[in-house]
Amino acid sequence: MSDTPAGSSAAASLRNADAARGAGPLRGVRVLDFTTLLPGPLATLLLADAGATVLKIEPPGGDPIRRQDPHDAAGDSVLFQLLNRGKHLCSLDLKAERGREVALELARGADVLVEQFRPGVMDRLGLGADALATLNPRLIYCSITGYGQSGPQAPRAGHDLNYVAESGLLANSVAPDGAPVLPATQVADIGGGSWPAVINVLLALIARGRDGRGRRLDVAMADNVWPFQVVPLAQLWAGGAPPTAGRESLSGGLPRYQLYETRDGRWLALGALEDRFLARFAEIAGLLDAAASPAGLPRDVIARRIREFDAAEWLRRCEGEDVCVSPVRDVAEAVRATTLEAARAFAGFANSARRGVPPLPLPLDAGLRRRDGGPVAARAAASGWPID
Repeated sequence: MSDTPAGSSAAASLRNADAARGAGPLRGVRVLDFTTLLPGPLATLLLADAGATVLKIEPPGGDPIRRQDPHDAAGDSVLFQLLNRGKHLCSLDLKAERGREVALELARGADVLVEQFRPGVMDRLGLGADALATLNPRLIYCSITGYGQSGPQAPRAGHDLNYVAESGLLANSVAPDGAPVLPATQVADIGGGSWPAVINVLLALIARGRDGRGRRLDVAMADNVWPFQVVPLAQLWAGGAPPTAGRESLSGGLPRYQLYETRDGRWLALGALEDRFLARFAEIAGLLDAAASPAGLPRDVIARRIREFDAAEWLRRCEGEDVCVSPVRDVAEAVRATTLEAARAFAGFANSARRGVPPLPLPLDAGLRRRDGGPVAARAAASGWPID
């Protein structure tokens, strides 16, 4: 990468980057990225991996995630590297007149703008959706916030945990003592922010191809976690009462859909929802005489039997059988064991002699990814625009 002076050459730099871009359905689409941390950067990473030219605008001092652990041997944030591969990086002070001038010039030639400030911040900087729609009527302007652009909740601060707590989603996952369990992943950031942003941007690009008009997209993470509650909502609306945490069919109430500890302290996930899977599991486990029918097997009976053997023995017995039994792996085990097409390249990279941070597996079909694999984004000088 090399640095190109900001200003009049910025748009030309993006055109040069387009020409160097490998195959991908979004080749030629220019994305101006004002986001930090997780939701927006993950969304624009996916757009970059599909061939878009993504120019990430960092504040002076850089994206705060640069300072977040873990760091590699060179002192660089691994999270930052995972989320910003294949992007072009530039530092701009949007509070300074020159920084705003450069941002306006870039917006004039952009197809998509993604921002993650609180409502009103971009307006105060002169970079709001209405102002840029006048400058560039074809611009697709996507805002990712916690509570949306309008309404009484819009100004509130929040994080992933707040959104899943307030939506009712958190209450559906409980420990044996009934206490809600802190999620192991950022459900609202990714499922309520990143993926909805990508979906809406792609739909807006299709619509613009028909009518030539840009769009204003309002992605509210607190709103977008609701699809994760399709089963609890069905139960609520069918019976008029909220589901009982830890006791509904898919949240701990069914012995056939449960986690069980093995003799060596490992855990197995049994997901035998259909009768034929449960019947075969009961046969393999020697439990056919423990109940009138497999469907009536109590949880404690299954638990006692599974604790009689190590996890490896259970997996050996279940190998090749339609019983829906899986080991509960940690992330290192999962990387080594993956057979999913979307992650094979990632696993191969991680297990090879190549140095650096491997690319993050993304939900893109192999035929829709850019060919060059997305080079690692480098630090940018405050006065320059990196290009390939």
